[in-house]
Amino acid sequence: MDIDQLFLVLGPAAFFAGFVDAVVGGGGLIQIPALFAAYPTTTPATLFGTNKVASIVGTSSAAWQYARRVRIPWAAALPGAAAALLGSWYGAKAVAYLSPEVLRPLILILLIFVATYTFIRKDLGTGSSEDNRRGRTVAIAAGIGLVIGFYDGFFGPGTGSFLIFLFVRTLGMDFLRASVTAKIVNVATNFAAIGYFALNVEILWKLAALMAVCNLSGAVLGSRMALRHGSAFVRRMFLGVVCVLIAKLAWDLL
Repeated sequence: MDIDQLFLVLGPAAFFAGFVDAVVGGGGLIQIPALFAAYPTTTPATLFGTNKVASIVGTSSAAWQYARRVRIPWAAALPGAAAALLGSWYGAKAVAYLSPEVLRPLILILLIFVATYTFIRKDLGTGSSEDNRRGRTVAIAAGIGLVIGFYDGFFGPGTGSFLIFLFVRTLGMDFLRASVTAKIVNVATNFAAIGYFALNVEILWKLAALMAVCNLSGAVLGSRMALRHGSAFVRRMFLGVVCVLIAKLAWDLL
């Protein structure tokens, strides 16, 4: 297929990925399999790099949309993003030494825990109970950014969902504030990964640019819906995406 025919398949996938990613993360669950299906003989690193370029545009737009309407917890967002830059760079480098496939069983177990915990705790993330101790917030956010940043550079599926869950669970944010914080951190992880991939592998820049336009459109719609419907809507979307991730990883393992 030529680029125009491929875009008829990848464009809608990028749009839906941008929509989902803007609300709760997990857009890579849609966009990466679509890229692999369209380019079965292309090296995975090239497709991961292309995915990151398409994704960062939508993620940045969603972060901007949220920032105009939601008070951003900068004490968590900035340290988390800075640490995520470092973690994501080294995560992308680690792919050369260890196959990301070894993480699948562990990630599946963690996602099952996240889904179960969120289902049981009906009040989780519906209101804010944030700690005002700045030092504690900075330390926890930096730790989350470093670990999840490494994971995003190395493997990636569910990065936004893990960030949201950890910000809600450890810092007491509601789902809406956790989502905007996750977007800022996710921009940093994408930026670092793009930097590494651009220096070390070929990226399909033309395709990435076309997909980025669709991803951006989906992200604008997703962020507007999240802002309109609030934390309850984000929580429902979060649970839905996590359950789909669990099903996808379980299918891959079996």
